[in-house]
Amino acid sequence: MPDSPPAYDVAVSRLGTVPDDTPAAPLVRRPEVLERTRVALTEGPPLLLTDVDSTLIGDEVIELLAAHAGKEPEVRAVTEAAMRGELDFAQSLHARVAVLEGLPVTVVEAVRAAVRVTPGAQELVDAVTAAGGVVGVVSGGFVEVVGPLAETMRIHHAVANTLEVSDGRLTGRVTGEVVDRAVKARVLRELAERHGIPMERTIAVGDGANDLDMLEAAGLGVAFAAKPALADRADVCLPGPRLDDLIELLGLPRA
Repeated sequence: MPDSPPAYDVAVSRLGTVPDDTPAAPLVRRPEVLERTRVALTEGPPLLLTDVDSTLIGDEVIELLAAHAGKEPEVRAVTEAAMRGELDFAQSLHARVAVLEGLPVTVVEAVRAAVRVTPGAQELVDAVTAAGGVVGVVSGGFVEVVGPLAETMRIHHAVANTLEVSDGRLTGRVTGEVVDRAVKARVLRELAERHGIPMERTIAVGDGANDLDMLEAAGLGVAFAAKPALADRADVCLPGPRLDDLIELLGLPRA
């Protein structure tokens, strides 16, 4: 009898070919890359860096904020175009944030309370941490939401944009460097260097075009419930809805 296939080799066709009532299996586009990562993880702990909006959480924070200004539909359309890679991310971010001008800063707290953590996200964070690894989040969203979320989830590093505030109201601008696709890839390399983790033990997870450089820089690039612009170029595609499906693929024990 031939040997059983490896546990991570769980799909041979494209996503979306299973019945709607059947959970879709992960799609391993590059089995050799996954196998190399699994071997590397037997030699030392990993670095996991993940996007936040529509990845670590099930929401787009900018859309939740825009809802307070009555602009959610317009902002959602721009967000979706940016994540498909049809718009420059920095330009789209500035356009979306502009609609927030004049909102009281208290809306940020309301949005922070409303975000929904993706099923299995905490389990994935805990498994990587229990393996001695480092977990970071890097987001084109906002540190005012991402920072407290990371603290609650016991995530080691959080990088995101900063909303400008004046006299207790949002100005419709962000301050400092925009966290775009190039910055996300740079953060991955910087964290790996800071913690002495070789790139072959780095895993990046995201859902949109803004995550592409980060996934391509990582030892393993994972697309989660992703837009085609990212899914078509990732090493592994997780269809969702759970992030902890990645634990077994990596060969890590659950915490």
